[in-house]
Amino acid sequence: MTRIFALLVTIIATALAAFAADELPRNESSEPDAFDIEPPLLKQNLSTEPLATTSSPGDLDVVQLEKQLDRAKKNASAAERLYKIGVLAKVEVEQRALKVVRLQSDLANAQLARAKDDLAAQESQVGAGESTKDELEAAKAALAQLTEAAQAAAAKRERAELDAAEANVRRQQKLLALGSAHKSDVNRAQEKLAELKAQKN
Repeated sequence: MTRIFALLVTIIATALAAFAADELPRNESSEPDAFDIEPPLLKQNLSTEPLATTSSPGDLDVVQLEKQLDRAKKNASAAERLYKIGVLAKVEVEQRALKVVRLQSDLANAQLARAKDDLAAQESQVGAGESTKDELEAAKAALAQLTEAAQAAAAKRERAELDAAEANVRRQQKLLALGSAHKSDVNRAQEKLAELKAQKN
């Protein structure tokens, strides 16, 4: 009786396995491990920001730059806390702080470009008699203030990038001494520093 029951279970299991094998879709690709279905892209992993540098400030809207700056400031302040508890490396904290300085400079330049456009519009309105000279003088004063702010932001950005490059050279030299870096890494960091110093002069 047990043999008959075992034979019946074996026959049913074999039939189900054969039936299930027929229903599985065949992999038509030449690679044996390839999947027919690609996993969906996750939106939070996509970044709308450029990787290396930001584009010219005249192209970006001032409002968008302000939003990016606010986000970068929040990230930089969070990075400081995460560094203290050991989640982030110091280099990541420095990069986030440098990004804030870069965005501040870009924002100042975008505001300056907008002020120049406003001044040109004011001058044409004064010429057409649609605006007063007081409004034109106010626009010129605002332009002067924004010019000073843009120059200060550019100087701050230049100093921050130079400091970051110097810190990177020191870091690469320490890593080379420990055996964790290559001489080419140190040379690359030194070249970047020399390039920034040449731009400053």
